[in-house]
Amino acid sequence: MKYTASLAAAVSLAALFAASQTLAADAAAKPAGKGTLLIDLRISDVVPSANSPIFTAAGADTGLKVRVGDSIMPTLGIDYMLTDQISVEAILGITEHSITAGAPGGAFAKVHSTWVLPPVVTVKYHPFPTAKISPYVGAGANLMVYFSGTDFNGYKLGLKDELGYAFQAGFDVPLTGPWSLNADAKKVFTTTRANINSGALTSNVKLNPWVVSLGVGRRF
Repeated sequence: MKYTASLAAAVSLAALFAASQTLAADAAAKPAGKGTLLIDLRISDVVPSANSPIFTAAGADTGLKVRVGDSIMPTLGIDYMLTDQISVEAILGITEHSITAGAPGGAFAKVHSTWVLPPVVTVKYHPFPTAKISPYVGAGANLMVYFSGTDFNGYKLGLKDELGYAFQAGFDVPLTGPWSLNADAKKVFTTTRANINSGALTSNVKLNPWVVSLGVGRRF
């Protein structure tokens, strides 16, 4: 969570700086309109909230929990303006996460590390597209695809790919010419089935990550 706090602070400072620069009046800066393609390169902090119980194959609670670590990685947003206020965005990237298991209040051991391809597609509404700081909200679908996993400490863990859904909010700040600053936050709701040691143990892992991002965009 400390990384999320740092990133949130960076977003706030960057937003204030960009706003001051924009209000200083750059006549070349123009808001995105219908038919515009926006591509944002972002740094994203993906913060799962998983703290899910582990059960035996018979359904008994072991008293153990599964936790999933943060990941800070570059991501790409591709946003197309269907109208001056409605757009469709695809968010692409890959993240790497460590998975640990243990008893609450005790030590947690690393059991697995996995790469995740978590594409998100959202429909966004921009209520004030010509504002100096243009906010938006959105909602859409998510797919979690797990690959290149590595097991640790004698455990063997498999993760099931799953669909989910997401809500998002953020803002764009037009800068010089076609460039802009983007700050974005998404809450993704998704659960994956974890099979441990060939199904001897199982867990329905509620990932439900926050994805907090800061980036620079270009309009085409």
